[in-house]
Amino acid sequence: MRDLVTYNRVGKRDVNVASQPTKQKVSAKKQIIKVLVADDHPVVRKGLQSCLSRQGHLKVVGEAADGEEALRKTRELSPDVVLMDISMPGMTGLAVTEVLRKEAPQVKILVISVHSNKDCIFRVIKAGAHGYVSKEAPPEELIRAVECVHSGEPFFSEEIARAALSEFVSSGGKIEPFSELTPREREVLVAIAEGQSNKEIADRLDIGVRTIETHRERIMRRLNIHSVAGLTKYAIANGLITLEGESAAENGLGA
Repeated sequence: MRDLVTYNRVGKRDVNVASQPTKQKVSAKKQIIKVLVADDHPVVRKGLQSCLSRQGHLKVVGEAADGEEALRKTRELSPDVVLMDISMPGMTGLAVTEVLRKEAPQVKILVISVHSNKDCIFRVIKAGAHGYVSKEAPPEELIRAVECVHSGEPFFSEEIARAALSEFVSSGGKIEPFSELTPREREVLVAIAEGQSNKEIADRLDIGVRTIETHRERIMRRLNIHSVAGLTKYAIANGLITLEGESAAENGLGA
């Protein structure tokens, strides 16, 4: 009980028993974490929001249905953590992550996706995300991941971290081909996989058709993939586009 007793100036002791529990309550109260949920599926967004809202210290401040909206709302709302899906229409989650790492390094990016292959995880890390959690993970793991990245610690499940490390060691530390693509080449790759023609891509990016053809040639050479179908499969397997994009690409192949 010595730690609960102090002495006043005249030597009489004062017992601070009443004030002690108050300090414990304050210190035990968790800091409010503002979260932005970015996913192109409304049901997934609502599910994530419902899961997080059950926790008194987690506050969902906004939602985004695509990459551009995620970027805009992050700038407007200044969340502490962004739950970022990889496969979103337009600007991908990884592209948004790369921008935010430069523009708002204080914002923590937690990627949440169904894609869990090793190449995908490497790109998540390369983009600068602070963690990765599977959409198949239990709610407890999602909450723990949010708290972890908010505190400044990376979060990757033991299974994913082990698989990624194993791949890195077995490859002799070689750089994954996708990481060698420029941001523009990545945009072109996604557009190709979505089934857009060279002219459509050129109009979308406001550059010349010949430039798109040059990008396409470089992409195929660097990835060692020499068909649109192969590029499409690569994009789907690595979470650059959703499965919906596969049929679009197959129905609109060609330059």
